Amino acid sequence: MATTNDIKNGTILKLEGQLWNIIEFQHVKPGKGGAFVRTKMRNVMSGKVVDKTFNAGLKIETATVDRRDYQYLYQDGTDYVFMDTSDYDQIHVPAETVGDAKNFMLENQTAVIAMYEGSPLYIELPPSVVLEITYTEPGLQGDRSSAGTKPATLETGYEIQVPLFVEQNTKVKVDTRTGDYLGRVS
Repeated sequence: MATTNDIKNGTILKLEGQLWNIIEFQHVKPGKGGAFVRTKMRNVMSGKVVDKTFNAGLKIETATVDRRDYQYLYQDGTDYVFMDTSDYDQIHVPAETVGDAKNFMLENQTAVIAMYEGSPLYIELPPSVVLEITYTEPGLQGDRSSAGTKPATLETGYEIQVPLFVEQNTKVKVDTRTGDYLGRVS
């Protein structure tokens, strides 16, 4: 057991049988009344974000989450197979847990997997990855402005919007949190 004074960004709390990840917190000491802690939390399983206020010094239950580096190996049916880079153990992660990360994962890529009591909770990719465009319509002569965009299919099969001047077989940097095009890579 911990108290609200131990809350930090990234702390995992166990409330009403569910796991919540602290995104933001703020200790507040008003002029009148007792101090409290204002938090913004994300449900680890559903991704739902809520605001919650705790009285200062309140006892809370924290969950110990093991975060390790894993290497993505291959897809096996609906599961994704990862290998622990420290002891070479392989784990199967269901597609629901992988979520949108599948749009940016290539074989042999490293990802951080958060485990709780032996089961994977979520996958964290680096903030950006470099992927190759496998298909996009050719740009027309004169389409060199930054105003327009066109759809482009990445080597993972995911489709993003890129500027008109980007061509097929170009390597691009993509934001893994939003799926936005960040620039070309030489």
